[in-house]
Amino acid sequence: MAKLNTITGIDIGTSKVRTIIAQKPEAEDQKPQIIGIGEANTFGMRKGLVVDIEETANSINESVEQAERMAGIPVEKAYVSIGSHDINCQISKGAIAIGRADGEVTADDIARVNNAAQAISLPNNKEIIHVIPRFYNLDSQKNIKDPIGMNGVRLEVESLVIQGSTPHIKNIHKCLDRAGISVEELVLSPLASQIATLTKRQRELGVVLINIGGGTTGIAVYEESELMHMAIIPIGGNNITNDIAIGLRTSIEVAEEIKIKYGSCLPNEISKKEQVDLSKFDKNEESVASRKHIAEIVEARMEEIFEHVIKELKTIDRDGMLPAGAVIVGGSSKIRGCVDLAKEILKLPTQTGFPREMGGIVDKVDEPGFITAVGLIYWGLESNNSLHSSSLSIPGVGQVSQSVADSVSKIKNWLKEFLP
Repeated sequence: MAKLNTITGIDIGTSKVRTIIAQKPEAEDQKPQIIGIGEANTFGMRKGLVVDIEETANSINESVEQAERMAGIPVEKAYVSIGSHDINCQISKGAIAIGRADGEVTADDIARVNNAAQAISLPNNKEIIHVIPRFYNLDSQKNIKDPIGMNGVRLEVESLVIQGSTPHIKNIHKCLDRAGISVEELVLSPLASQIATLTKRQRELGVVLINIGGGTTGIAVYEESELMHMAIIPIGGNNITNDIAIGLRTSIEVAEEIKIKYGSCLPNEISKKEQVDLSKFDKNEESVASRKHIAEIVEARMEEIFEHVIKELKTIDRDGMLPAGAVIVGGSSKIRGCVDLAKEILKLPTQTGFPREMGGIVDKVDEPGFITAVGLIYWGLESNNSLHSSSLSIPGVGQVSQSVADSVSKIKNWLKEFLP
């Protein structure tokens, strides 16, 4: 078992740390085989940010150890999600002259123009996480997806540059270091989620992925297979739980169980006579609560989340204008009536998203909460070129992420020449 060619994804969420260990497929028509799964409550995170390194490291350790015991192998490195609300993105352009005398575009030209798009001014506390090309222009030819092999003189690219907080990125690395794990790549959680959920057809038509996590909600908007926009909203399922706890004057633990068992986004479909006995959840509780009132609390917070999504869609003029609609994932997507409420507010066709098919131990991961962890596995396969499948490939994602890493490595090696 120790000699298996494996890949690991660790989704560090505000509420849960989920780990998947998978065996890499040996052929294009095969699926990665899940051999280890771990899940632990997260302590030390708030709204996607590390607030206690020791507690977060312990949560990671617990999740990873579960997966290691199941797989029978140790985890030394992993692809890790990042989803703090201070993430932002901007459009950047790069341009170069074609290197070959005959004007044919090569992979080296693509790498150079992508590197040129990274030459932007960053605040002192920000650094680049991803640079994702949206399209290329070759002389007078516009909106080219893949210009390799074409002929021209001047190559341009328009890229989406995604930036994160340097202190938070360093804190994530510290947490993983304490857990004894090296980071192969940090991946923005909405991007990992979409690679595990969205189809090629949905990305072509136009779709918004909404990942409702514990402390944040991540969105990614695609159209014509291009990433148009992404954002992290600082509201999630924990806010719903907190509201229920305040409204019912009960503990967070009881409120979470009530949300899962009795929560609904459609209070109009619930009778005023329906009651929830809180003593069933905690023997120290003596009161009862109206299930309709609980639903009204849930509806109000979910409405707020979807209104924020609309606000983000308006910034790119796509409010109500995405033919493939919305795909909702994350733990809170399982709340009753979530899809119906989203349809009403977003004015878009809406569905719950589920992870792509995988082999092995799939019964535990076939639910919306594990989508980001599954996506990290597929992202890793793309990044290290272990899997080449047009149905899974997202143009430029793996290539550019590796290009960023290579560029940083070259700069570090160059600087070392001047150090004593």
